[in-house]
Order: sequence, then C-alpha cells, then structure tokens
Amino acid sequence: MTHAIRITQKGNFKKTYRFLERASLVKLFRVLDKYGVMGVEALSAATPIDTGKTADSWTYEIEKVDGHYSIVWNNSNINNHVNIALILQYGHGTGTGGYVKGIDYINPALKPVFDKIAEEVWKEVTVG
Repeated sequence: MTHAIRITQKGNFKKTYRFLERASLVKLFRVLDKYGVMGVEALSAATPIDTGKTADSWTYEIEKVDGHYSIVWNNSNINNHVNIALILQYGHGTGTGGYVKGIDYINPALKPVFDKIAEEVWKEVTVG
C-alpha cells in the first residue's frame, strides 16, 4: 500500500516576491547609506580648509535611475554661482587674470570608500 502526499497551490507568489524585493531594498539602502556617510566624512576631512564652510557642506543622496542605484555626493557651498568644492578640486581663474591651481582632494578621499564598497560586494557575491 502506497501513501501519496499531494500538495496543491492556487494563485501566485506575487506577495512573497514583493516582500522579498522590499527586504532586499532595505538591505541595499542600509549598505548605500553606510557608504554615503563614510564618503561625507572622508570628503569633509580632506577638503582644504579656509573658513571650514566647504568642508561642512558635504551631503549625499541615494539615487535610483532605470533600476540602478547610485550614491551621489554634493557640496552646497556656492559663491557667486560657483561651487567652491569644484574650484578647489580643478582650479580657477582669478579676477585679475591669474590662475589658482586645483588640489586633487576628492579622488583620494573617496578611493578608500570605493575600495570598501568593492570589497563588500566581492564578499557578497563569492560567499553569499
């Protein structure tokens, strides 16, 4: 005598998939948020200081475009329609015909952040 076990299911797994997708996004946002904060701290510490306003003006936001997520760092210190963080980075002309050379401080500040992101992503895909 054989006993059969029969399992039937009606409907679909739409609610389950939606739940898992939301749970995954929460984890993704926590990770991106962590690195956003880390980037702001690194940029603030590396920004050349005169008054400290530019160093204190770093923020970040997490953007989603076409299903891709990005961390975008911004600096809100604008003077006469000029972003001060960018002219510190790239240099600028003076009102008297001179030129002030830029200081590459953004790339070295963010490199350790990018390295940590890459390390965490690599662990996630290789270990799970």
